[in-house]
Amino acid sequence: MPATILVVDDEKNIQLTLSRALSMEGYVVEAASGGREALEKIAALPVDAVVMDVRMPDLDGLAVLQRARETRPDLPVVIMSGHGSIDTVRSAFKLGAFDYLEKPITERDKLLVAVKNALALRSLREENAELRREAGRLDMIGGGPAMQRLFELVRRAAPSEGRVLVTGENGTGKELVARALHESSRRKSGPFVKLNCAAVPADLIESELFGHERGAFTGAVAARRGKFELADGGTLFLDEVGDMPAAMQAKVLRVLQEGEFERVGGAHTLKVDVRVVAATNKDLPAEVQAGRFREDLYYRLNVVPVHAPPLRERKEDIPALATHFLAEACERNGRRPMRLERDALAALQAHEWPGNVRELRNLLERLAILCDGPAIGADDVAAMLPGVRRPRTERFRAGASFHDLVEEAEREIILGALDAHADNVSETARDLGLERSHLYKKMRALGVKRGGDAP
Repeated sequence: MPATILVVDDEKNIQLTLSRALSMEGYVVEAASGGREALEKIAALPVDAVVMDVRMPDLDGLAVLQRARETRPDLPVVIMSGHGSIDTVRSAFKLGAFDYLEKPITERDKLLVAVKNALALRSLREENAELRREAGRLDMIGGGPAMQRLFELVRRAAPSEGRVLVTGENGTGKELVARALHESSRRKSGPFVKLNCAAVPADLIESELFGHERGAFTGAVAARRGKFELADGGTLFLDEVGDMPAAMQAKVLRVLQEGEFERVGGAHTLKVDVRVVAATNKDLPAEVQAGRFREDLYYRLNVVPVHAPPLRERKEDIPALATHFLAEACERNGRRPMRLERDALAALQAHEWPGNVRELRNLLERLAILCDGPAIGADDVAAMLPGVRRPRTERFRAGASFHDLVEEAEREIILGALDAHADNVSETARDLGLERSHLYKKMRALGVKRGGDAP
């Protein structure tokens, strides 16, 4: 089926010329004479790409681009302008434009190449999304020993019907493990339903899990199916299961044992076929010992234990994760592709990541949004990640002697201190805890010829 291209321009002759050129190449062409009409057509029609002027009387192209990206982030937009400044071009790319063409478009091939490339990008994005859905691992990226052990456990456990208990700190990707188990199982065509047990008030969790009948309690104006019912034939992911109220633990245990339950306020017993995958960041054996978690429920859930390792235990995976998250963030936020310099990757690997993969992903999105250049260095990382340690290899240089490296470090320290004290040697010496005469000697030995009161 030929692709549909939307041409947006308030000048009818340009609109007609572009539409004719695209139609001759076999595309289905729709046209709009203004920004508002363009947004209406983007919402109503199966548009595959947009070629749009910037200057229009009712709503300019940049505003249309921004609104279109909110509802159709996958839609490639080629911007045109006969009055384009550098700021206009930069703004267009920041908002997510795929390409920019200068008007008048005298060379038909430039238009056709831009549209062809835009459609190829859209096709590639769709293909990548499909591959990721089929892969099962989703964002479970890593080639180190810890992740290889995790992948092997998922591979072995997924085809079975055994319940899985995923343990690990916050931000380690426990939900991704649960999704990978589902996507690689015989239930993958069924639903994947999740419930965060810590996020639901104690008086509502029974209704969330088992549903309720109309009139079962105040506010129950209609019957509602619960998570167990919705997950019939698929997988139910119980996140933060260690926070489940004690009274509810007994009712969940019954469903796991017998595969049946009643809705809140209901009299009919419902049977379901559900595989339960649970996750927790708590030490459940300790919770059992303290009487806060049922021992029999723990053993029912913990048929196959799977541990999601913290990021500090698999730092060898950080370069691959960071590169993936940066590319993802650039695409999602309409930024040009960026790259991480070697010293930036070393700085990321030097950090301990108490927030694990979630913290790393958030940082890379922050870097993608706030950094200007195409390259991200260690200084950019340090500016946005307080407390980050500079990599130990930063001062080392192959072939340089220890004496030379120490002298370079001392020179940088003294120059930095002089900068901080406006070249006042006396104040610099006091701040560094040195005698002024000793600092003078150091400066002479290191070739530092600065300082307002230097000899």
